[in-house]
Amino acid sequence: MGPWRCLLLLPLLAAALHAQQQHFMEYVERRLTLLEERISQWHDQSSRYSTELRDFKNQVLGMLETAEKEREAMRSEAESAAVRVDRLEREVDYLETQNPAPPCVEVDETLMEKQVATAKQRKNEKYTKLTDCSDTIASVRAMKILKRFGSTSGLWTKDAAGNSEKIYVFDGTANDTVYVFPRMREFTLFSATRKAARIKLPYPWVGTGHLVYDGHLYYIRQQGPFQVIKFNLANKTVVDSSVFPAEEQIPVFGLSPFTYIEVAADEEGLWAIYATKEDEKNICLAKLDPTSLDIEQMWDTPCPRENAEGAFVVCGALHVVYNTRLPSRSRVQCVFDVSGTLAPEDASLVYFPKRYGSHSSMKYSPRERQIYAWDDGYQIIYRMEMKKKLEV
Repeated sequence: MGPWRCLLLLPLLAAALHAQQQHFMEYVERRLTLLEERISQWHDQSSRYSTELRDFKNQVLGMLETAEKEREAMRSEAESAAVRVDRLEREVDYLETQNPAPPCVEVDETLMEKQVATAKQRKNEKYTKLTDCSDTIASVRAMKILKRFGSTSGLWTKDAAGNSEKIYVFDGTANDTVYVFPRMREFTLFSATRKAARIKLPYPWVGTGHLVYDGHLYYIRQQGPFQVIKFNLANKTVVDSSVFPAEEQIPVFGLSPFTYIEVAADEEGLWAIYATKEDEKNICLAKLDPTSLDIEQMWDTPCPRENAEGAFVVCGALHVVYNTRLPSRSRVQCVFDVSGTLAPEDASLVYFPKRYGSHSSMKYSPRERQIYAWDDGYQIIYRMEMKKKLEV
């Protein structure tokens, strides 16, 4: 190809290159325009989303502020309601004290005549007191819920006569192992039994009527007739045992069918609370010799078994605690003083604060003037307010 032909092609190539460059620039401009539109659209959406998020945040903050105000109002109302309930309970206590409800028993005129005749016959058979104790319970001064441990029914107590700080725990209503905590602190702070020693008894116990007294454990064994076992806690041996001299025994408390004998301690010593088929409506009381387990004296009390959930003795006076089959407020509704120094009208109608269910055991500590109670698996201490008896 000659030089002149090359010169002729140059304008054509330049025109084609220009056209191709023009198309490329138009394509780039279209793509940039589309990108700008998308950026603008994203910016608009982002702005809208930011506005919506800000509005939602303000709405949530307003709702939280309203909820906080409502929570404060509800808390204030709850506190006010608690104060009113507490005041109402005190008023109910006062009204119930002024108008005590009679025990839930059938009125049997023959039985009443028999009880009156028996009371007249035994009027001079008073108990000769061993101490100068002349106190009786006035009210429950304070209550302390320590913890929840073990089964719904059980027993916990200290030594009623010695100075030991050990805590003895009987979990359940039938077993052969007693847990021993060195002090109240270990029992309160630890939920498990790893801080407790275990005493395996030679015979299994039944019910919740056992007692620790002057270094010995007095517990109830059932093997045919009921036995009271005296067990030395120091050397882990059986010191003595005695078949309880009562025929056809029945549960002593209507609401605690697992307890046939309740061994109790007070300022006078050891007592046994029980019931027999012969007089199945009422509770019986016996004075025990802690050394030999002999029965020193026995009484038929006017206190009914029906709706009774527990009992304890204070200064020679039996106090029976009643409830209902649908647990409500426990109350001391029957007091029987074996020495005759407490007039029936002077016995206080003591109410225990309502908490969980009903007491499966209530152990009075004469040296501490308080009761160790087991209420639906909760271990509770009742501190008692005392007053002097007025002699009949």
